[in-house]
Amino acid sequence: MPDTPAHRRRWAILGVLMLSLLIVVLDNSILNVAVKTIAAPAPTGLGATQSELEWAINSYTLVFAGLLFTAGLLGDRLGRKKVLLFGIALFGVGSALAALSGTPGELVVYRAVMGIGGAFVMPATLAVLINVFERDEQPRAIGIWAGGVGLAIAIGPITGGILLEHFWWGSIFLVNVPVVLLALVLMAWLVPDSKDPNPGRIDLTGVLLSVLGLVLLVYGIIRGGELASFTDAEVLVPALGGLAVLVLFVLHELRSDHPAVDMAYFRRPAFSAAVAAIALVFFALMGVTFFSAFYLQSVRGYSALQSGLLILPLAIAQTVFAPRARLVVERFGAKVVCTAGMLALAAGLGAFALFDTSTPVWLMEVVFFLQGAGMAHIMTPVTVSVMQSLPREKAGAGSAINNTFRQVGGALGVAVLGSVLSTAYRGEIEGSLGAVPAGLRETAGESIEATLGVAEKLGPAGKALVQPAYSAFVDAMHVTALASAGVAVLGALVVARYLPGRPAADGPGTASAPGRPTAAGEEAGESVRQ
Repeated sequence: MPDTPAHRRRWAILGVLMLSLLIVVLDNSILNVAVKTIAAPAPTGLGATQSELEWAINSYTLVFAGLLFTAGLLGDRLGRKKVLLFGIALFGVGSALAALSGTPGELVVYRAVMGIGGAFVMPATLAVLINVFERDEQPRAIGIWAGGVGLAIAIGPITGGILLEHFWWGSIFLVNVPVVLLALVLMAWLVPDSKDPNPGRIDLTGVLLSVLGLVLLVYGIIRGGELASFTDAEVLVPALGGLAVLVLFVLHELRSDHPAVDMAYFRRPAFSAAVAAIALVFFALMGVTFFSAFYLQSVRGYSALQSGLLILPLAIAQTVFAPRARLVVERFGAKVVCTAGMLALAAGLGAFALFDTSTPVWLMEVVFFLQGAGMAHIMTPVTVSVMQSLPREKAGAGSAINNTFRQVGGALGVAVLGSVLSTAYRGEIEGSLGAVPAGLRETAGESIEATLGVAEKLGPAGKALVQPAYSAFVDAMHVTALASAGVAVLGALVVARYLPGRPAADGPGTASAPGRPTAAGEEAGESVRQ
């Protein structure tokens, strides 16, 4: 095939895609740093309650997860560049409105607008990448893409801490606007459009079922995390309803002559094992990310900015190893590399079970680096495996499935492991709350932040609660860390059993993608690259 201008500029195009990906992923990790400031009364913050703060985060997650799959399908049908431009523009508008929010309710609504925009950006970046790189260069490009995701997650708290030290809380959203404007100009100039040349009829029933099922499921998961219980009717009804709708979605897709997604993809081990691994690794990792913030800030006393700096080794490891993971895969195969990566991640997560209130900083840094190295050797091979299992013209659908499994796995990790942490903490601290007034006892047992808040209210009498709170949290963290490590080990077993090994006759760059599409599929994809 001739070398088109788009191909000559493919690395510049990747840089533009990384810019848009960076602000979408970075924004969520920034918000976690700002919740205490937003909770403060005006003019410092908005005076948001705990429930309003949770929904400022969850409104984004809910619409983001619910629309990811649909956004990917629309990219394949309408054009990935158009969808990407729409998503990043809407994200920028939502960011500006969120920065100027006058009430917590407005912030929740504008965060949902940002979530809609983000849902259109995430799958489009990976789909465009697949369409501007040749197959043998895709593993390297995807490695850089995956490293960028890890970098954004890690530098979010640092950026948020710096902004909050010098500006008002809205700056964490307003900072997105100039970056969005730059990204829009560069996208319009550099990024070529591509789409499925034969999309067929739109499967409207399938699209609606996928949105409804994912929104209900993720809402149930979020409520379970909020209530620290998965047996409450408020959790079971939406979660089970969502699962039932998703079962209907699968049955409908199997019978449809124009399915939104071909369920035959899931019969390929290179595809199904990879998406399962993505869900499991984010389940384990996001749960630990949740409690590590409390450990570093509440127990160890580090500021938000210092905590962000402490997890830099994780970002450094991902940035260094993710683009190079393809070289290890070429030598040993995706099965071996992903299994080793999962076991390294499990070791890094399980190491939290050895931490206490005085663990040396250097040891924490080693553990964070190990986690990042493990992630780098998982996410690159499994993402390559997912994307190279499908023909180019279905890149949007593949990217959407990849991101949906990651988002649902991460939401489950925060909710389930957060509930484990909460339950274990309550059990550990109960014996130390005897001297707390009856009206405050239940509140004091909810979390370490609640216990320390009650201790502060009680004045000198509350000092006796501080050390027990630290000890109870560390013990609860140990239980949660072992649970998350167990999930990572399960992921290792899944990829070791089902992910295909290195093909004997394949050339470089293809070792991680045994389920390659047909030549006809490749040619159809090539014909729409503009």
